[in-house]
Amino acid sequence: NTHTHTHTHLVLQNMTEQVKTSSVKKLLVLTVATEETDGFLRFMRSADYFNYTVKVLGMGEVWKGGDVGRSIGGGQKVRLLKNAMEALADQEDLVVLSVDSYDLIFAGGPEEILRKFQQANHKVLFAAEGLVWPDKQLADKYPLVRTGKRYLNSGGIIGYAPYINRIVSQWNLHDNDDDQLFYTKIYLDPLQRESLNMTLDHKCQIFQNLNGAVDEVLLKFGTDRVRVRNTAYDSLPVVVHGNGNTKMYLNYLANYVPNAWNYEHGCSHCDDDVVDFSQLKEYPNVLVGVFIEQPTPFLPEFFQRLLTLDYPKDKLKLFVHNNEVYHEKHIQRFWEENKNVLNSFKVVGPEENLSQGEARNMAMDLCRQDATCDYYFSIDSDVMLTNRQTLKLLIEQNRKIIGPLVTRHGKLWSNFWGALSLDGYYARSEDYVDIVQRKRVGVWNIPYMAHVYLVKGSALRNELKERNYFVLEKLDPDMALCRNARDMGVFMYITNRHEFGRLISTANYNISHYNNDLWQIFENPVDWKEKYIHSNYTRIFTDNYLEQPCPDVFWFAVFSEKACDELVEEMEHYGSWSGGKHQDKRIAGGYETVPTDDIHMKQIGFEKEWLHFIREFISPVTLKVFSGYYTKGYALMNFVVKYTPERQAYLRPHHDSSTFTINIALNNKGIDFQGGGCRFHRYNCSIESPRKGWSFMHPGRLTHLHEGLPTTGGTRYIAVSFIDP
Repeated sequence: NTHTHTHTHLVLQNMTEQVKTSSVKKLLVLTVATEETDGFLRFMRSADYFNYTVKVLGMGEVWKGGDVGRSIGGGQKVRLLKNAMEALADQEDLVVLSVDSYDLIFAGGPEEILRKFQQANHKVLFAAEGLVWPDKQLADKYPLVRTGKRYLNSGGIIGYAPYINRIVSQWNLHDNDDDQLFYTKIYLDPLQRESLNMTLDHKCQIFQNLNGAVDEVLLKFGTDRVRVRNTAYDSLPVVVHGNGNTKMYLNYLANYVPNAWNYEHGCSHCDDDVVDFSQLKEYPNVLVGVFIEQPTPFLPEFFQRLLTLDYPKDKLKLFVHNNEVYHEKHIQRFWEENKNVLNSFKVVGPEENLSQGEARNMAMDLCRQDATCDYYFSIDSDVMLTNRQTLKLLIEQNRKIIGPLVTRHGKLWSNFWGALSLDGYYARSEDYVDIVQRKRVGVWNIPYMAHVYLVKGSALRNELKERNYFVLEKLDPDMALCRNARDMGVFMYITNRHEFGRLISTANYNISHYNNDLWQIFENPVDWKEKYIHSNYTRIFTDNYLEQPCPDVFWFAVFSEKACDELVEEMEHYGSWSGGKHQDKRIAGGYETVPTDDIHMKQIGFEKEWLHFIREFISPVTLKVFSGYYTKGYALMNFVVKYTPERQAYLRPHHDSSTFTINIALNNKGIDFQGGGCRFHRYNCSIESPRKGWSFMHPGRLTHLHEGLPTTGGTRYIAVSFIDP
C-alpha cells in the first residue's frame, strides 16, 4: 500500500513538473529598455529568480519617448511592442506579459500569473490604479466598479498573443505620444472592450501599482520568502510597479522581494557579483576625500584611523577640504608625519573660501578626470571608522554607490534614511530601527546617505559624468547628491553586514581651551574613554588588575598617557599656580587645610567634566575595593598639584577633608622628576615610585595621615580629589 502511495505521489509530481514547464513556455515577458540601468538589472534579477522567459526590446536604441516620469510620453514602447508582436500574432496558446522594467519587480512566479490570468477569464487584462492619467476628463467614461481600482495603467498588460497583437497593431502615433492614453482610448471604446474581451485587474491579483496605493501595501513575511500583500483586497500581487513618485517605496520593497533577504539567515543576494580580492592581480586605486566642515573633536584620531585601514597606502590618494583654521595644525602635523606614506596628498584650506558643495564637487571630479581612479571614497571628519577592513568590504560589494552603516553611540541617529517624505525629506521606514540596531542585516537600497560612502570611478565617468552634483537649489550638499543619483536612477546602498564605526557629535564643541577634546566626556563619551582612559582600566574588573601597596591604599591604572599630558598642558597653559601662599584658601564652601602649589579644575572650567569622570571611572573602583560603600562621587576639592624643588618640594603630614581621596600621577618618575612619593604614617609605609596614569585611592580624615615626600629634581604633577567631603 505504501509503495502504491509513493508511486502515485511521484506520478503526480511529474505531472506537476510538466505542467510547470509547459506553462512557463506558454508565457513570454516582453519589456522595453534602451539602456541597462540599475532598475533594469534589478528587474532582470527578479525575472531570473522566478525563471521567467524575458525578451528585451529596444536595447541600445536612442530613447525618444519623452520623460515619462514627469510628463506624458512612452509611445516608443508601443511601437517596439507592435513590431515584436507581428512575429507572435498567430500563436494562440501563447500568453504575453508586457511590463515596464526600470521600476518594476516580480514577487511571484510564471505559474501563479498564468493561474490568476486564467481565473480572470478574459483575453486581455490591464493593470489598474486609483488615479486617472493622463487625461482626467476621461474618468467618467470608465465602467463603474463596486470595489477595486477603476482606471487603466499601461505598465502591466497580460493577454493571448493574437489579442495583444490586435491592440498594438492600431498604433500609428509618434514615439513621444502617450502610451497610456492610447491603451485607455481602446479600452474605453465599448465595442473594442467587448470584441477584444478586455478587463482591468481591479483587485490587484496580478498587478500592484504603488502610485496612490502605498498605504494599502505591506510586506508579508513567510518562512521561505517575503511577499507583497495588498490589504485592501487581501491579494498577493505578482508584479509590483513603482509608478509615479513611488520608486523609493519600490526600492524599499525590493530589499525583501523576491527573496533578496532571508530574515532568518541574513542576506541572500548580498554576495551576488562580489569582487573577490584573492583573485585581483592588484588592488584598485582609491581617491579618499576628507571633509572637515566644522570644528571636530578627536581629529588626530580620525586621521590615525584612516592610516590604519587595511589597504595598501600606495593605492590611496588623499584630498582634504578643511574649512577650519583651528584644524590647520592637526593637518600640518599629519602631513609631516605621513607625506612619504601616501601616494599623493592635496589640501584645500579655509583660505580658498570654497563652499562645502564646491569642495565636494572638486574632490569627486578629481577621480572622474583620472582614468586610473577606480573608486572615490568620501568621508567626513565626524566618522570614526573602527573597522580596519571597511574599504575592502565596501569594494567587495561591487555597487555603484555604497556606504557603511555608522550610528551615534546609543542613539538611532545614523548616516542614512530608510524612506523619504513626499517633499523629499526624512521619513522613518518600517525597518529603519531594525537596520540601525543590526537586527536585520544585509545590503539595503536606500534613498539618502551621507557622511561616508564609496562611488565607483566607472559610474562617475558614465552615469554620473556631470561635474556638479552637490549644488542644487537650496539643498544641503549631501541631499543634492542623493537627489541627483535618484533622478538618474543610480541606486544607493548601505551595508550593515559588519560593525563599521560610529558618528561623533560635533555640536557644542568649544575650541577656546588648549586641549579641547578633554571637555568631550558628555558629548562623545566613547571617544573620550578611548582617548583618555588607560587601556588596562577595564581589567580592574575582569582580572582584578590593581595593587594594595599599603593597608587600604589601592593603586590602579586609570588615565592614558594622552590624558596625563593634556591635563598638564592645560594647567601650564592657564599658568596661575597658587604657589602655596594661600593659607586655608576657601573654595566654594570647602577649604584647603594644607596649601599646595595648585590650579583647581574649577579655574579652568573643568569641574563639571571632572566630577563626571569621578562618577564614571572612580566610583566603580570604590565599590569594588571598599565594598558596601556607595559613593555619591561628589568632591569640592579637585586640583592639579605641581611639586618642584624650588617652589614646593613636599607636603607636611595631614589628613584629607574627604571620605576617600584619589591621587593620579600625571608624569614619569626618573624621566620628568626625581624623588617624590607618599608616606602613610600610621602604617609606616611609603610609595616612592608612582606610575604615570595610575591613581592611588585611600581613606581620608581619620586613618590615613600622610605626607608628600620631597621632589628632588624636575617637576612632578599629580591630580587630586577629596571625594565625599
